[in-house]
Amino acid sequence: MDKTVRTRFAPSPTGFMHIGNLRTGLYAYLFARHNGGKFILRIEDTDRERMVDGAEQMVYRTLAAAGIDYDEGPDRDGGCGPYIQSERAGIYREYAEKLVELGGAYYCFCTKERLESLNSAGGTHTYDRHCRDLSAEEVKARLAAGEPYVIRQKVPDGVVSSYRDMVFGEISVSSEDIEDGVLLKSDGMPTYNFANVVDDHLMGITHVIRGTEYLSSTPKYNLIYDAFGWERPQYMHLPPIMKDATRKLSKRYGDANFEDFVAKGYLPAAVVNYVALLGWCPKNNAEKMTMDEMIELFDVDGISVSSSIFDEAKMRWLNGEYLKAMTEEEFFAAAEPWIAKSKAARFDRREIARLMQTRVDVLGEIPGKMDFLDEFGAYDLGMYEHKKMKVDLEVAKRAVKVSIGALEPLATWTEESIKEAVAASAEEAGMKAGQVMFSMRVALTGQPSTPGGAIEMAVVLGREESLRRLRFSEGLLG
Repeated sequence: MDKTVRTRFAPSPTGFMHIGNLRTGLYAYLFARHNGGKFILRIEDTDRERMVDGAEQMVYRTLAAAGIDYDEGPDRDGGCGPYIQSERAGIYREYAEKLVELGGAYYCFCTKERLESLNSAGGTHTYDRHCRDLSAEEVKARLAAGEPYVIRQKVPDGVVSSYRDMVFGEISVSSEDIEDGVLLKSDGMPTYNFANVVDDHLMGITHVIRGTEYLSSTPKYNLIYDAFGWERPQYMHLPPIMKDATRKLSKRYGDANFEDFVAKGYLPAAVVNYVALLGWCPKNNAEKMTMDEMIELFDVDGISVSSSIFDEAKMRWLNGEYLKAMTEEEFFAAAEPWIAKSKAARFDRREIARLMQTRVDVLGEIPGKMDFLDEFGAYDLGMYEHKKMKVDLEVAKRAVKVSIGALEPLATWTEESIKEAVAASAEEAGMKAGQVMFSMRVALTGQPSTPGGAIEMAVVLGREESLRRLRFSEGLLG
């Protein structure tokens, strides 16, 4: 590519960062980085009625957590600011008035009541170009009289606006199907359509990356570029992410967003990795990738024209792969806050973390898997009956006694020392180690199944608690 690639991510602070929005930002970031370009953050806050308190800060938090670093933005001026649209009102007015001079727009003084009376097919209100050919004198007089107005795009007659999308190929729309839309509203704020074109041009955006909902409206934007005599950017439209075969994922319907998943115990890097795969497949078919690997592999050829279905089960699996690949120390740092929330928090947290690393796919599963440790009391002795292990109540009674005899004299309490002592005592008593271990696990936990075996449970519980529970179970067995 001849000139420096410049892409942008332009979220609207009207809610949380949903998955589709995050993917748009991620692809714009990957494309810029892959091509040695710049990635710009712009806040599109012209829709004042739908603004949500704290949503702008959420954008910064999400990008930081996701590892998506921008070169220019509201807090990083690269010479193209301001990067918040509400701070650019004067710029939009200047360019709207300039477009009127160039013949690409006009003043419209139609009242709300008149506009609402314009019914076309399907009950929509399509503007009838009533003010399009007002004389310069009349416009000047009405402006001088202080009449409220908007500035509308003057769509040329009898042209076909075409462009080549990087994903979907040739797209063409006849000007007959394009309305003379509002560019500057009566309050002086721009519409999305106009602000985007002006900002993308002034910020030197070379590649516009966004969802397919803008695929057919892009010809309208291109007419604005053409009327100004500006170079058009290249476009990359992304297919939708679906909830299922018929419904799109949507923040309006409360579908999970990035911070929801992090709050559930997903790792930000795993979520980002999975989101990257929603509509893009690298040439080497890799699934688990670091950000650097995604940057290296990202190419437009790998983007699908078909929609993709968000599959949380697949994301869980990928998250589990991330957890398993962590060092013990990394996993403990990530898991400790979740262990602290569990009822088992008073036991050895490092041992719980060791136990959980290969047994959970999402950190939020930890409390549910470990709470049982705190709920020890009388339990169903039928759990000791196990035909395959050749264990019944009599065998269990002997096995628990053997366990106590093995563990009471232990000076060091480690997995290795416990295992050796129990195995030696079982052999001495003429019992199979498996029978003793099975009975010991039930006696320690009072549960039909646990995330780890007898030895691991004993390590987590610690010496005193383990012996207390074994003695309790010995009494329960009679």
